[in-house]
Amino acid sequence: MLEQAIFDVFVIGGGINGCGIARDAVGRGYSVALAEMKDFASGTSSGSTKLIHGGLRYLEYYEFRLVREALMEREVLWAMAPHVIWPMRFVLPFQKGGLRPAWLIRLGLFLYDHIGGRKLLPATRTLDMTRDPAGAPLKRLFTKAFEYSDGWVNDARLVVLNARDAADRGAQVMPRTRVVSARRKDGHWTIETENMVTGGRQSFRARMLVNATGPWVDRVLADTIGKKDVHNVRLVQGSHIVVRKKFDDPRAYFFQNPDGRIIFAIPYENDFTLIGTTDHDFIGDPAGARINDAEIDYLCKAASEYFTDPVTRDDIVWTYSAVRPLFDDGASKAQEATRDYVLRLDGETGQAPLLNVFGGKLTTYRRLGESALEKIGEAIGVKGSKWTAGSSLPGGDFPATGYDAEVASLKARYPFLAGSHARRLVRLYGTRAARLLGKAASEADLGRRFGADLYEAEVNWLIEQEWARRAEDVLWRRTKLGLKLSPAEAAELEEYMQGAANAAA
Repeated sequence: MLEQAIFDVFVIGGGINGCGIARDAVGRGYSVALAEMKDFASGTSSGSTKLIHGGLRYLEYYEFRLVREALMEREVLWAMAPHVIWPMRFVLPFQKGGLRPAWLIRLGLFLYDHIGGRKLLPATRTLDMTRDPAGAPLKRLFTKAFEYSDGWVNDARLVVLNARDAADRGAQVMPRTRVVSARRKDGHWTIETENMVTGGRQSFRARMLVNATGPWVDRVLADTIGKKDVHNVRLVQGSHIVVRKKFDDPRAYFFQNPDGRIIFAIPYENDFTLIGTTDHDFIGDPAGARINDAEIDYLCKAASEYFTDPVTRDDIVWTYSAVRPLFDDGASKAQEATRDYVLRLDGETGQAPLLNVFGGKLTTYRRLGESALEKIGEAIGVKGSKWTAGSSLPGGDFPATGYDAEVASLKARYPFLAGSHARRLVRLYGTRAARLLGKAASEADLGRRFGADLYEAEVNWLIEQEWARRAEDVLWRRTKLGLKLSPAEAAELEEYMQGAANAAA
């Protein structure tokens, strides 16, 4: 075994919370290592509804602190990563005699507009659905709607950009690395890992361990760390369907269902509509979460209550499911369980400390990271100060409202790019798109085309800079071109990437 230096912090988990904590910690001067068993964002963090939002419905459960914190984070995160985060307007149709009275919705939206420090996002307004284009795809039951602001995020890219920045700042970032065991010894943690590709094992030592494994947090506590009788999180499955585009409007819809739940219908990847989510308790291995027939029927039926053109199984082009690790607060219904996060330090005096991360959501990951660093400072000593609020994630070093200008700049520099290709590259890579394209002077210089507008130059960048190893890493996490490539094209990409991996080995 290779004996490594003693790290200040060893993070288990390469989802949004683990990568966010690692980035914040290394930026403050801690030495940091992070191990992720699979690919970054291969679990819950890429299975979200992909919103940066305050959580309008959480107001009904009196989650005022969580909602205020989330609302305040919307514009902070947008400024950090304007390539993968951007504003979106949401249309909430209102039907007289419906589930929630108009005064309650107005009150909720008033709070939404005023408690979160909104500066750039536009305020709520009321729509006449008989005249506004937002009413066109809906049934004529709805004559009025409320339109409000929230944000959209490319969730898997947000995760990998945090991992990339952590590595750029000096963290040792290890995807496809399983933590086999973690034990306290001589005032430190001794951590044994296994490379899931080569089978090789390594041993590390760390002053502090952070368990940020999402829905696996209790399993890691029990099986890896050796704790007994742990039960901290409630596993809740959320599933989504992606269908052929149901409307042309750039706005999203917020639909209220008779059972008290809500779903979103959101413009997705230009040619599609994303519909979700479901909420039900989950038992089993979170890696095996798959949408079931009941969830498909529920989402189709719920959306069809609103759209003139019904949503059917034949419309579905893709589905995805993920398990959310909600802190178990004893709520009777899955949709009522708190979305807030809980951080708990474990360790007697003289023992190496352990920080367990329970719950959380994409929108509040940066604030969760700051709270985690407070706990880390308490446990092993403070280094540095808060810094992430004014930072940029890789490629995000341009103004929050500067996306169109960045696209124009890329097009001017690489005039051979199709407009849609330039927009996609800036949406994924921001200012680093030019580094990806390098000295290319023509489409031919981008190398082999795998399908859609995916070329060898981009695939090589993802292998070299973003730890991509399999076709699914590229097609479903680094990009969403899995929606555009045929099975044969995806197989060709897999063959190419396996060849690249073998050559690197």
